[in-house]
Amino acid sequence: MKTYISILRGINITGHNLIKMDALRQMYTLLGFKNVQSYIQSGNVLFQNETSDKQNLEKKISKKISETFHFEVFVLVKELDEIKEIVSNNPFVKIRNEDITRLHVTFLSSTPLKENLDKVIGQQYAPDEFIVTDKAIYLFCPNGYGNTKLSNNFFENKLKVSATTRNWKTANELVFIAEKMGNNI
Repeated sequence: MKTYISILRGINITGHNLIKMDALRQMYTLLGFKNVQSYIQSGNVLFQNETSDKQNLEKKISKKISETFHFEVFVLVKELDEIKEIVSNNPFVKIRNEDITRLHVTFLSSTPLKENLDKVIGQQYAPDEFIVTDKAIYLFCPNGYGNTKLSNNFFENKLKVSATTRNWKTANELVFIAEKMGNNI
């Protein structure tokens, strides 16, 4: 059985797309997922399942959210190893040792095309900085994520991929919880 982390975009933010976590966990359980856990109110759900088709899992979860809660949300599903790799390779931590309270990671639905990357690479967004990989964008926002132009919408519009962002503490906590789940199989 594999451990997955699903990251929902745009729920429980400023009174929109409200979902109680107990209702969300119950919905995941009804889908047949095992060991369902949520982390904070912003749509981070960890679960275990036999299948390894992440796109099918994303569609299944998205459809069930629409049926159950009557609105659409972007759902991204990653395997534990993918999230671990992203977290362990953050250059703002590994190389520069930046303040982790100013770090975020934007998870990408797919690898951006080079011509779309060229539209943002090399541009100035000071004091904010970003580093793009094929699976994620590492963000350093010294004045806070709420004050940056480097939002989900910015990257989605420029890179033509779907995205959702989590702060660095949340990304690390998701790995910690998922590793505990994996060890309890």
